[in-house]
Amino acid sequence: MWTKSYGKTGKQITVIGFGGMRFDHPEDIETNAEIVLYSYQRGINYFDTAPGYCSDKSEDIMGAAFRQMQSGTFYVSTKCMAAEGGQLRRTLEKSLKRLGLEKIDFFHIWCVITPEAWQQRIKGGAVAAAHKAKEEGLIEHVVVSSHLRGDELSKLLAEGQVEGVTLGYCAVNFPYRQKALAAAAKMNLGVVTMNPLAGGLIPQNAERFDFLRGPNDRSVVEAALRFNVSHPAVTCALVGFSKKQHIDEAVAAVENFQPYSRQHIAAVRRKVRRTFNDLCTGCGYCLPCPSDVPIPRLMDAYNHKLLGDGSSQAIVDRLHWHWSEDPAAAEACSLCGQCEERCTQHLPIGERMQEIAALAKKKLK
Repeated sequence: MWTKSYGKTGKQITVIGFGGMRFDHPEDIETNAEIVLYSYQRGINYFDTAPGYCSDKSEDIMGAAFRQMQSGTFYVSTKCMAAEGGQLRRTLEKSLKRLGLEKIDFFHIWCVITPEAWQQRIKGGAVAAAHKAKEEGLIEHVVVSSHLRGDELSKLLAEGQVEGVTLGYCAVNFPYRQKALAAAAKMNLGVVTMNPLAGGLIPQNAERFDFLRGPNDRSVVEAALRFNVSHPAVTCALVGFSKKQHIDEAVAAVENFQPYSRQHIAAVRRKVRRTFNDLCTGCGYCLPCPSDVPIPRLMDAYNHKLLGDGSSQAIVDRLHWHWSEDPAAAEACSLCGQCEERCTQHLPIGERMQEIAALAKKKLK
């Protein structure tokens, strides 16, 4: 399979990685481990997991597969969101035991959603603890998983504390991530992308996203993956696999594939800006909010209603599973209008905040 160099690490990573948060029936360790093994047999060599994924079974599933990988090279990524150094160390040791490994190849400082969250990891000792574990040989590369705006993430990367980053990137949200990708490329850092299919929105709305397809693309899913890995700064795109068929489709998407031309990429970007201008790109210009409403996260969740079936449940699900947020966060909106004045797309932010806030009273699950 096509590989790219993960920044300055010298490691060659397959452009498709296994994202370990989509297992069906995670309590069935062995059956799911077979899927992981199958992906390895198909050439995938990057495996991403974390404590808490799939009812806290993902690391166990991955570990069961890794113990059967006796030959060849593969790379493992896991994470910790603790701010306190001692807690990070305990989490790391637990992950090593579950995964059956002596070291973690790529250990993520996880869930850095705000600049303040990063500073908490610094002040609490988590970053220092990760580097100490690296010195001891328990971690090979300290990296970060982030949902920061492009300019904020660029500043974090410039600190020189990490060797790579995992971030969300797809055909829908690319304007939000361009600065971060450019910064990572300039510093020669590895970039792994999550949600290349926009959390399922692209395949669920295949007709609306048909413009992503190039002349030789067999499906919108294939086109979305190819759009992602065509970016020179992107090392690997994570796909959440739950079936062997999905692995075959993803592998086929990148076999013998030459990256899209600049002309095709430019045409896709123009179409996204023109056709989906009612979607929030997450640029963050709406911030700061005087009421501390997490506007970009809430607007991201509203995107899922617009692109999905139009149900409010799509908003609630996105907030819960992706942002660990509650619709009640929108209740603090005072409708001051400052965010709308700064919004480059002139979106009705206040109206959407009111709609999301109303969902807290409905108590959707």
